[in-house]
Amino acid sequence: MWAASCLASCCAACACDACRTVVSGISRRSARIAYCGLFALSLIVSWILREVAAPLMEKLPWINHFHKTPNREWFETDAVLRVSLGNFLFFTILSFLMIGVKNQRDPRDGLHHGGWMMKVICWFILVILMFFVPNEIISFYETISKFGSGLFLLVQVVLLLDFVHGWNDKWVGYDEQFWYVALFVVSLVCYLGTLGFSGLLFHWFTPSGQDCGLNTFFIVMTLIVVLLFAIVALHPAVGGSILPASVISLYCMYLCYSGLASEPRDYECNGLHKHSKAISTGTLTFGLLTTVLSVVYSAVRAGSSTTLLSPPSSPRAGAGKSLLPLDKADEQEEKDKNKPVTYSYAFFHIIFSLASMYSAMLLTGWSTSVGESGKLVDVGWPSVWVRIITGWATAGLYLWSLIAPILFPEREF
Repeated sequence: MWAASCLASCCAACACDACRTVVSGISRRSARIAYCGLFALSLIVSWILREVAAPLMEKLPWINHFHKTPNREWFETDAVLRVSLGNFLFFTILSFLMIGVKNQRDPRDGLHHGGWMMKVICWFILVILMFFVPNEIISFYETISKFGSGLFLLVQVVLLLDFVHGWNDKWVGYDEQFWYVALFVVSLVCYLGTLGFSGLLFHWFTPSGQDCGLNTFFIVMTLIVVLLFAIVALHPAVGGSILPASVISLYCMYLCYSGLASEPRDYECNGLHKHSKAISTGTLTFGLLTTVLSVVYSAVRAGSSTTLLSPPSSPRAGAGKSLLPLDKADEQEEKDKNKPVTYSYAFFHIIFSLASMYSAMLLTGWSTSVGESGKLVDVGWPSVWVRIITGWATAGLYLWSLIAPILFPEREF
């Protein structure tokens, strides 16, 4: 007994030392990666609890206080939403704490990049506490998560527009024949991919013998928008480039596919419904992994994007001279502290807050279709309309980015 106790104490001490070593090794440059790791951990916890927590939650009287016990899907959705709420509160609190950070001299800069042991403990406590809050709060969070998820998708669209315009400007800026040829080749590949993708969509989601007018409408509308992109971008008054138009066209076609593929598996116009009985755990895991990568990329890219929200204005490093002479080491340290932050910390954490809502909606089928879609990730009519409307919003924002400088020449876009 004494030996077992000693062994357990040694194991606990080793585990604590290992955690301390990991968190102490997180530097300024790896801080954003660490936040992404913590966010990915929250998704893994949500996924696990979604699969195994239902029997335990049925026994908790402050959760299961109904006259008739809900079905298993209700408890699975509730577990995901509670973890998501804890994650949302964690990043929202950090966001409020980071409002107004201008340079690295601010003590909150150290809080953003350091204190990882305390932050992990706080995150864990928040997630645990969410399993003790009333069901009414979870229901309210579920409602606002739909709006937060829409905001996150809108951020993704703005990021894509920022990326493709920057990509085009960089290659055009080289002003060499090779890069112009590269622009043409990439644009051609994107348009061929768009047309090929549309053919597959007609084949998969408009089967013969079925009345699939809605699916046909979605695909035809996307093709019309693609044609409109090219016409407006190449108009002499606009003077746009074909590269952004082709990339956005391919992305809109992908969103159309994503929306159609999210239709319920028993819908007769969903050409993927034949595989609904053969969905494996590996397929679901892959779907979750792609979701994680998409969410993490969007959060990191948005946090460092100057288009969406640039860091607060701050004095330039070295603008003022110190009254007392410093040696070179102290002077370098002083310069480092006066450096402005490279991205908005507050906005960075807000993106993770919105991503927490978005991932919860994905894992629960937007909290309305779990019963009809079983354990499939991101399947159901709410998901269909969210993806389709996102595609339309993407088209609208891109067209606006082309015509806005003409309509308002005195403004800077």
